[in-house]
Amino acid sequence: MRRANSPSAEAVDRLRGFIDARESIFVLTGAGCSTGSGIPDYRDENGDWKRKQPVTYAAFTGSDAVRRRYWARSTIGFPTMACAEPNGAHAGLASLEASGHVGSLVTQNVDGLHQRAGHAAVLDLHGRIADVVCLDCRDVSSRSVLQDRLLGANPGWGSRSGLVAPDGDAEFEEDTRSFQVPECSGCGGMLKPDVVFFGENVPPQRVADAYAAVEASDSVLVVGSSLKVFSGWRFVRAAHEQGKPIAILNLGRTRGDDVASLTLRASCSDVLAAVARPAN
Repeated sequence: MRRANSPSAEAVDRLRGFIDARESIFVLTGAGCSTGSGIPDYRDENGDWKRKQPVTYAAFTGSDAVRRRYWARSTIGFPTMACAEPNGAHAGLASLEASGHVGSLVTQNVDGLHQRAGHAAVLDLHGRIADVVCLDCRDVSSRSVLQDRLLGANPGWGSRSGLVAPDGDAEFEEDTRSFQVPECSGCGGMLKPDVVFFGENVPPQRVADAYAAVEASDSVLVVGSSLKVFSGWRFVRAAHEQGKPIAILNLGRTRGDDVASLTLRASCSDVLAAVARPAN
């Protein structure tokens, strides 16, 4: 008897069949790829927001109050990101890369879990939450080091808790007006997570590299993304225009369902872990 939490044999067989027929798959992953690691996603099964939209670049850079609130919430949420471990989806994709089926992987996530699972060729489309950039001198430093500075400047803040978002933010309603935000230790400039905020453009070279990876692929596999955000959807659209087969593994509906040759509504972690194992 199949265990209640195991993936359906049909889903595993259909995805395994799609993968086995390809030699260079372009993989695009989203927040649903990391939910099995304890990092919540943004959207429900209908693709609607589960929580407030993330802070925008304009609000972060233009308002001291917004910036204090962001860093206060991030101080609470960051440990969840830092302590998360790869799940079956990350391990499965790394195994498929090692077997030669996956040619490139572009992730919309900022958690770095693909690399920690051993995936070699990863393009972090939206950056990495583990890094911090100074918007003045452009120096990149460690978010873990900044966490120590944040906690040192705001005693007791580490004991607070809130609902964590995929970008390491956390939701809570406490007053943050007294929260102290450290400046760049080198030039005194404004610090920002080295990730692409809403309203901020993905660096052009990353976009070009992702388009080149689509061009070099023979197919596309979308894992855990609703494709609601254009920064990821454009690569799936490009593959469709090139006539390449597209498979989508996601719990809910996606923007790409109409152009996909295979859609599976199932757990990314469970299915990919099973697909990566040798068939009996």
